[in-house]
Amino acid sequence: MTSKAYLLEISRRMKRLRIESSITQKELSSITGLSLRSIQRFENGEDISLDNFLKLSVAFELAESVLNAIPDMDNRPSILLEKHRGKIKQRAHKKTTTAGTKNTFKWGDER
Repeated sequence: MTSKAYLLEISRRMKRLRIESSITQKELSSITGLSLRSIQRFENGEDISLDNFLKLSVAFELAESVLNAIPDMDNRPSILLEKHRGKIKQRAHKKTTTAGTKNTFKWGDER
């Protein structure tokens, strides 16, 4: 699925949730502090800022679900071992072999 397809599906679901909750766009605007136009744009599948999306999520009590959709890498069993060993990753690095060159081995190579 493309990002545009996800955006359309999310906006469709949020619009349906608003309607099922018997909340008008104007009322939602008042609840969230967003402009009526921003809500209309979002419900039509147009881009809105992450901040505005989170305001809508909070209004529908979905913020925890949004947060829980992203794994908390600091709250996993192996993190205790990594903390003990002092090997917590700070950034991603390109993978190389021990000699510092890119691994070009392929099965069937005669080396």
